[in-house]
Amino acid sequence: MPANPLNPSTALPQGLIISCQAPVDSPLHDPIIIAAMAQAASNHGAIAVRIDTPAHIEAVRRQLPTTPIIGLWKQQLPESDVYITPQFHHAALVASAGADIIAIDATLRQRPGGETVETLIARIHEELNKPVMADVDTIENAIAAQKAGADFVGTTLYGYTAQTKHLSPPGFDLLTQIVEQLDIPAICEGGIASPQMAQDALKLGAYAVVVGTAITGIDLQVKAYQQAILNLRNFPAR
Repeated sequence: MPANPLNPSTALPQGLIISCQAPVDSPLHDPIIIAAMAQAASNHGAIAVRIDTPAHIEAVRRQLPTTPIIGLWKQQLPESDVYITPQFHHAALVASAGADIIAIDATLRQRPGGETVETLIARIHEELNKPVMADVDTIENAIAAQKAGADFVGTTLYGYTAQTKHLSPPGFDLLTQIVEQLDIPAICEGGIASPQMAQDALKLGAYAVVVGTAITGIDLQVKAYQQAILNLRNFPAR
């Protein structure tokens, strides 16, 4: 197993992590706005932020010099369903932009370029000297991620892969299995829609909880409210 470059508790305190992201076609998908979201989250006690793309990570790092950043880069590649920091060169750019922890898709699906999860984690540790958050969908992939050297494991992909598409986040059952069977910190991410749900995740043993859409997902939140209103019989569409 590759050596972990940092103690997890040193790299990331326990508590609330805010995912500050926006769809590419949203007016919120602007580095300045993403950085403002991150600043607001930090001002009110978030212990870390989760940020997509090097440009956004750079903007957040300028705004928040010391707040831990979990960085990733979503890339849709034709030869694979893996899209969260799929290859080492993506991780390298995320690290150089200022991320403290690199989040990767750690499912055992076919990866672009044929690189394995174990090789990717080892290179991030050895060449970038960064801890790794392994985003998984099942307990089998969580166990494999720990064996590959991951520093943290997140329930991020529960409900978002072919194997789990029949399931709906939050993955509290997966979280429970991770807490019971693994030795590395478990991060609950996906589907946390209220403060009570965040509490529930921590009571189940999560080291930290990531909240995104429920706080920063203005586009998706407005769509959901608007659809609920339009579903009312005889309500005029605008």
